[in-house]
Amino acid sequence: MIKLTNIRPEGEVALWLTFSDGSTAHWSAIELIARDTVMTRPLADPAYFARAFIEGGALAWPNGFELSAPSLHRRLEEAGTLLRPAA
Repeated sequence: MIKLTNIRPEGEVALWLTFSDGSTAHWSAIELIARDTVMTRPLADPAYFARAFIEGGALAWPNGFELSAPSLHRRLEEAGTLLRPAA
């Protein structure tokens, strides 16, 4: 199963993600934040967004909001933004 192994803030509401298969991607949370739900609203604050961490291989924030690594990986791959390591 794909897991996140590293995250690095990139701008106010974006992260550079590294997955367990060695693939990487720049991920912007703009669309997620635009949903404006109780769980996503705090992510609009860059200081809060930067508190992201990895829990059990998933992307998480202190309010309990999580995004699964397989879901992120699939979406980034479908968008054509997932970078795979050279063979």
